[in-house]
Amino acid sequence: MDDDADDPNLDPTHMAEPLRRAIGERYLTYALSTIMHRALPDARDGLKPVHRRILYAMRRLRLSSNGGFLKSAKISGDTMGDFHPHGDAAIYDAMARLAQDFTIRYPLVDGQGNFGNIDGDNPAASRYTEARMTVMSEALLEGLDENAVDYRPNYDGRLMEPAVLPASYPNLLANGSSGIAVGMATNIPPHNIGELINACLHLIKSPGAVDDTLMQYVPGPDFPTGGVIVEPPENIAEAYRTGRGQIRLRARWHREDLGRGQWQIVVTEIPYQVQKSKLVERIAELIQTKKVPILADIRDESADDIRMVLEPRTRTVDPDTLMNLLFRNSDLELRFSLNMNVLIDGVTPRVCSLKEVLRAFLDFRRDVLIRRSRHRMAKIDNRLEVLEGLMIAFLNLDRVIDIIRYDDAPKPALMYEDWSRPHQDTIVRATDESDYVSPLQGVELSSLELRPDAEATVPDWLSEEEQKIPHRYAGREEGLSDVQAEAILNMRLRSLRRLEELELRGERDRLMEERAGLADLLDSEDLQWSRIAEQLREVRKAFGKDFARGQRLTGFAEAGPAEDVPLEAMIDREPITVVCSQMGWIRAMTGHIALDRELKFKDGDGPRFIFHAETTDKLLVFGSNGRFYTVQAGTLPGGRGMGEPLRLMADLPNEAEIIDLFIHRPGAKLLVASSAGDGFVVPEDEVVAQTRTGRQVLNVRAPARAKVCHRIAGDHVAVVGENRKVLVFPIEELPEMTRGKGVRLQKYKDGGLSDARSFTLADGLSWHDPAGRTRTQTELDEWIGKRAGTGRMAPRGFPRDNRFT
Repeated sequence: MDDDADDPNLDPTHMAEPLRRAIGERYLTYALSTIMHRALPDARDGLKPVHRRILYAMRRLRLSSNGGFLKSAKISGDTMGDFHPHGDAAIYDAMARLAQDFTIRYPLVDGQGNFGNIDGDNPAASRYTEARMTVMSEALLEGLDENAVDYRPNYDGRLMEPAVLPASYPNLLANGSSGIAVGMATNIPPHNIGELINACLHLIKSPGAVDDTLMQYVPGPDFPTGGVIVEPPENIAEAYRTGRGQIRLRARWHREDLGRGQWQIVVTEIPYQVQKSKLVERIAELIQTKKVPILADIRDESADDIRMVLEPRTRTVDPDTLMNLLFRNSDLELRFSLNMNVLIDGVTPRVCSLKEVLRAFLDFRRDVLIRRSRHRMAKIDNRLEVLEGLMIAFLNLDRVIDIIRYDDAPKPALMYEDWSRPHQDTIVRATDESDYVSPLQGVELSSLELRPDAEATVPDWLSEEEQKIPHRYAGREEGLSDVQAEAILNMRLRSLRRLEELELRGERDRLMEERAGLADLLDSEDLQWSRIAEQLREVRKAFGKDFARGQRLTGFAEAGPAEDVPLEAMIDREPITVVCSQMGWIRAMTGHIALDRELKFKDGDGPRFIFHAETTDKLLVFGSNGRFYTVQAGTLPGGRGMGEPLRLMADLPNEAEIIDLFIHRPGAKLLVASSAGDGFVVPEDEVVAQTRTGRQVLNVRAPARAKVCHRIAGDHVAVVGENRKVLVFPIEELPEMTRGKGVRLQKYKDGGLSDARSFTLADGLSWHDPAGRTRTQTELDEWIGKRAGTGRMAPRGFPRDNRFT
């Protein structure tokens, strides 16, 4: 116990941090990691860390676009081991997406093997596929060796990785991105690279340009699967201005003539991120459930390209009407949610407009240009220093050779040798003025003949100014630097030839000229933007209209006004018999069969509703939850089997019972009431639902539930309670409503409402007695009263189940 008392981990002062703060700090750390290092792309190169690391690992493996392929397992393994320790399966999945031309507008990985397809099939295992970079990914990596970007240590500190890629084109908008972080998400559509560069050039020329002006160059996204954008231009402009919005995208189709009046519709392009196999299944389901009754069949005849054939039921069908129905009920049309949430400078997440994203890319390109220019200038300065030393060596070959040959430490000897004094073992024999070129002209002793063991002389025909300069030495007076001495020692013997000296001088002149240009570039912002514009034009030329995927793939069109086509107008009117069992299984028998015909049902089930109808009818279903549901009679399953559960056709909860099922009659009115005895009159047209979820009409609160739904036919209402008391009152006393709890129909001490119906008082109140005979009570003065009264006991012979029918 004494040892435990001395343990600092058990000291209360070490555990005093509140749980709320501890959880908050740790969750914030996780959230920031997800936002910055996983889900959101960088506005500069448009990549997430996993994609950036994959491309950098492929570069280290020398997988150029014109080189050989390498197993994907090796690529994902190297990426995981060196830069991205998050599992090779996730890395391979990310790499496979970069190779799918139906997922990414400009693929960054050239895949060989099965990398998945537009049907939604997964790629083959990484051990079976191979990959290399594309020219688009090489353009993202261009300048990486020229100090264009910052490097940072990898996860274990063994290696360095780029914090961002140089990116010679706006990849964020060109290929788009999507991801879900903590508390935020991003969804950026792909665009045409030629249009993006045109917008960048305009932004360079006019930095104050507004987003609407940029729309002249970027009219909208350009999806890899093509399709047709039907969103109005003003909506697209608003989305680009705010960074958020929706874009409607439709499949591309055409009418194909088959001759003799026959035709079919062929879909050649489907919306972005829609799996073709699931789309075909959805349309086949619409055909089976008869939700699009004017469509007869669908066939998938796709090979390398997409070809989905839609057959109309009759030749009189309007193609536009058919396609509008499919656009409304399937993924042949979808809304792409645009959310340009990106990391600015790799740190700050922000929803940006189109202009802000392009501005971030251009500012980054300027930083890259400045860093590459400074790196190149440093290289030039280093090379000029080497060239200066080499030229000194050429002018003092004998002394250099002597030092290298006889000196024990040639490098220090070269560095501290005084190259300004003549060598005592060397003379210059100049015959006349034509054999000599003055050092003041930039070339020293280009044609002098050297002889050893003679007295050094200076030709007397030199000018007085030229005689002041040691004509055999054009180098520095302070000696050679370490770099120069090392370069001289590494020089090959074959470089001692005369031609090499001329090449060195030519190289020096070219480098001096290039250095002057770089110095001007670094001093002038205008020159920098001109150079960036020139680079962008080169990229546009390489990846523009003449590139394999450079042409715009997605078109534009007007959607036209949405016209609701009545389903009855598309369905052939045919007689059917609707059969619904006690367990809620419904079917439609062809033709009007006898209503007392014996039918088959599942074990333990039996008939409940059976009536004649037509395929154009709408069926109303009233549930005990007070909601009305609408089912099209023409969509009911056939009568060969047992049918289908009605709950699958309407979103009727399992705890709700089916109170009534009947044919909708426009213009009629219904009496609805709950078990608590509350009710009202509702127009039948107001209960028709447009969706599967139905329409709430009668509000009920447990334990009460909907009990009665009766079509009004008469001038009075008869109500009977569970206490067998009957009340009759004029129907005018009931309010007409579209939704609500209603008013009290009858007052109860115990129990609740059993049944209610409307009738004509002059004709009397009828019911079926226990023997099945119809009895009519014409003298009803005893039971007539005011609404919400208690009523009198039911007449003799009234059914024991307390129901009128």
